[in-house]
Amino acid sequence: MLKNLMSLVVNLCKRRGFVFPSSEIYGGFAAVYDYGPYGVQLANNIKSEWWKTMVQLRDDIVGLDSAIFMNPRIWEASGHVSGFSDPLSECKECHSRLRVDHLLTNIGISADEKMSEAEINSLFRKNIHLIKCPSCGKSDFSEAKNFNLLVKSNLGNFTGDANKEPAYLRGETCQGIYVNYRNVMASNRVKLPFGIAQIGKAFRNEITARQFIFRTREFEQMEMQYFTNPEKEMEEYEKLRQARWQYYQDLGFKETNLRWHKHEKLVFYAKEAYDIEYNFPFGFDELEGIHARGDYDLTQHSKFSETDLTYFDQQTSKHFLPHIIESSVGVGRTFLAMLCEAYCEEKVGEENRIVLKFPAKIAPIKVATFPLLKNRPEFVEISKKIHNDLRTEYMCEFDDSGNIGKRYRRQDEIGTPYCITVDYATLEDGTVTIRERNTMRQERINLDQIDIYLADRLSK
Repeated sequence: MLKNLMSLVVNLCKRRGFVFPSSEIYGGFAAVYDYGPYGVQLANNIKSEWWKTMVQLRDDIVGLDSAIFMNPRIWEASGHVSGFSDPLSECKECHSRLRVDHLLTNIGISADEKMSEAEINSLFRKNIHLIKCPSCGKSDFSEAKNFNLLVKSNLGNFTGDANKEPAYLRGETCQGIYVNYRNVMASNRVKLPFGIAQIGKAFRNEITARQFIFRTREFEQMEMQYFTNPEKEMEEYEKLRQARWQYYQDLGFKETNLRWHKHEKLVFYAKEAYDIEYNFPFGFDELEGIHARGDYDLTQHSKFSETDLTYFDQQTSKHFLPHIIESSVGVGRTFLAMLCEAYCEEKVGEENRIVLKFPAKIAPIKVATFPLLKNRPEFVEISKKIHNDLRTEYMCEFDDSGNIGKRYRRQDEIGTPYCITVDYATLEDGTVTIRERNTMRQERINLDQIDIYLADRLSK
């Protein structure tokens, strides 16, 4: 791994229009980011590939897009109102607010997320002499208090109406799937086992969001909840684990940069939980969670809504609540992992080349087209025709600014797999130069063969 890879990636994201600090002209807004022209395209390609794998290529999974705002009772039923919190402490010297579990992790002590407030404080006090505030270096902290992560809204909540329940921006997307489970069964003729997949925004009032877009207050999740017969839950869970591991292999991730992390301490309703971790510049951390959740979610929503959510099995003539296994991954975390995996610096002659070696199917721009000289109208005309023909199928760019070498470097830095140059030979024999990003190898291709040449290569 390159030294200072994180700072190199962050710099590239700003310089080349992948990610911008939100509200930058107003001084920014902590832990919130905007995706620029290339960033939004990369994120869309990541989501498209996930959706294709999860929904398009499977007969047993359907899609959903549930609302960000939901009845507040949903968050009571799910346990988020009472138990969705992080341990918060304040530095008495500089008044920075800090997550106690992160402070403990920084000195090599694991604080389980299921610890009570009293337990986390006991561990905190025991090790406080080893902990320093990252802002001022002092070791004088307040007691840890549980800080709820749900983001409240005044939607329909008028000032002074004390009896009105607060509304929340959703803290996770899966609850929208659970409360639509019965609607999907009734409308789409699905039978167990089946899954519901969703991509959508979630919001968390993180105390100390960190590591660029790895942990933010507004983020996008790609989740699939799979409903199974209780007797088949763990069998389906192992199938899902294998499928999700293979997904990252197919995206080109090096296996040495991935690993399984098994949760040793589970929530009371879970049977098993694994994370797929990626080797980020700050170390291995969660990329995707794969969990066997049992029937807790449907039980809670059945109880709080007073609605029968059981499934009727026609073969056995029995009613039961399905058990759920889930796959949950953040778009931002996949985006960051893809950038880290693809980022490369190479020596080309006397120059240093920065290149993002994305798989072609993920790359924001697939093809760039150049006229060798922009002051030659015939070069420009042919280049623009190629560009306009290809853009009906692919995201493309036309570039006539600067010399060819600089244009290649610009495209390398955004990960464009192929560049097409129209030159003098094009006028003579109807061929163009196609240059491949990773090897920089160039080939002469007939104009009428460009489509065939690219079709196979850009699908991988």
